[in-house]
Amino acid sequence: LQEGFAVDDVLRPNRIVVGVKSEWANGMLYAAHKGVFDLAATEDREVPLVVTDFATAELVKVAANAFLATKISFINAMAEVCEASGGDVTQLARAIGYDPRIGNRFLQAGLGFGGACLPKDIRAFQARAQELGAGEALRFLHEVDLINLRRRTRVLQLAADLLGRRSGPAGPDLSGTRIAVLGATFKPNTDDVRDAPALAVAALLHKAGADVHVFDPQGVENARRAVPELQYEATINDAVTDTDLVCVLTEWADFRNADPVALGELVAGRRVVDGRNCLDAALWTQAGWEYRGLGRP
Repeated sequence: LQEGFAVDDVLRPNRIVVGVKSEWANGMLYAAHKGVFDLAATEDREVPLVVTDFATAELVKVAANAFLATKISFINAMAEVCEASGGDVTQLARAIGYDPRIGNRFLQAGLGFGGACLPKDIRAFQARAQELGAGEALRFLHEVDLINLRRRTRVLQLAADLLGRRSGPAGPDLSGTRIAVLGATFKPNTDDVRDAPALAVAALLHKAGADVHVFDPQGVENARRAVPELQYEATINDAVTDTDLVCVLTEWADFRNADPVALGELVAGRRVVDGRNCLDAALWTQAGWEYRGLGRP
């Protein structure tokens, strides 16, 4: 069940997986889902049904989430290589996404994944595999996790670069700067801030000494409870007013479609870090902004 789409996912699942030990259980589960199959028939769709054993059924969810996390971290690893080589990860992702064996979903390089499922699931999967004596098989998931977490510190580095601040052993000193963080939730169209990369980056910027002002269309109250030391604003304009840097860290439509010319009239310095590669870089640059995206030249 995708957060924000749970009802539709129940009514129109892309597959149903059942773990059973008897024909009676199989029949009961099929009957319980009959409405889903009937709806699919009226809409000329098919819902694949996988009937399997308990162990395989349990593995399906964590294996799927581990694969998705790996795909996200793969493109973010490519972003790191692009940053070193001068390549553009958005064009790279587009090119490899045309390969039907790869596909373009979950190839959006940026700040990485968060939320209540992927981070928890890949860590729990590793721990359980270790208990089962198969820990070596999932060792790569540790690197998947590390790549994901490195994207957060990369935003901190880009912020320091744009603001002309050097980084020492303890990281950059951003004291005396005012930074707007647009986004607090782990993804748009939810108020969920659990393990949200955007909020984690906002906390890192605050720890580095910056005066951080956060706006999110739905997540402000949850974010305030989770990280009360930040300043929270009621509108995007309030957040960016008199700031030296704007960081777009959740890809809300409000931020993607924001007018860079109008926002440029409010800020103290036209500098933007696009942590989700969701902005039109050319449009923002034409409006006089110094633009930095993750994995982009």
